[in-house]
Amino acid sequence: MLYKEIAVIDDVLKAHAAAIGRDLTGYRNHVYRVANFCLALRPVDAMQLEQVGLAAAFHDIGIWTAGTFDYLPPSIAAATAWLASTGHSAWAPEIAAMISEHHKLRRYRADPTGLVEAFRRADLVDLSHGLVAFGLPRAFRAEVFSVWPDAGFHLTLGRLALGRLRTHPLSPLPMVKL
Repeated sequence: MLYKEIAVIDDVLKAHAAAIGRDLTGYRNHVYRVANFCLALRPVDAMQLEQVGLAAAFHDIGIWTAGTFDYLPPSIAAATAWLASTGHSAWAPEIAAMISEHHKLRRYRADPTGLVEAFRRADLVDLSHGLVAFGLPRAFRAEVFSVWPDAGFHLTLGRLALGRLRTHPLSPLPMVKL
C-alpha cells in the first residue's frame, strides 16, 4: 500500500518550510519515500503510522533548522519539542531512537523487529536508491521513486557532505554509527 498523504508529515514540513527553503520539495519527497519504505517493511497500527510520519519528517530536519551537517541532535531536539507541544511526550524515546539510529550501519539489536530497525532499513533503501531493498519488491520501490522523485535531494546531501569533509576531515559523516 502506498501512502500518498500522511497528515503529520505535511504539518511538520509546513511548520518548517521557511527553514528548509528551496530544498523543501526534495526533502518532502525523501521523507515520503522513507515513510513508505518503513511502512512496507513493518505493519503498523494508527499510532505507529503517526510515529513513523513524525520520525520521517524530523529525521534530517536539523540540517536546515540548525544549519549543520551534524544534524541528529538538533533533529531529535526539534522532534522532542514538537511531541511536547502536541501532548505526545511519551513517544519521545521511540522517535528519538528512530532518528538517532537511522544511519546505523549494523542492525539495531535493542528491538530488531521494531520501528527503529524498520526505519533504519527504510532510510538505507532510499539512500541506495533501492539497490539495498530488504526484500521490498522492485515494482514497489520503482513506484515510490516515481511518485516522489529525488528533486535534487541527494545532490544537496553530496554538496553538504563535501563541505563537511573540507571543514571536518576527521569527522566527515558525524551521523553514521556502527
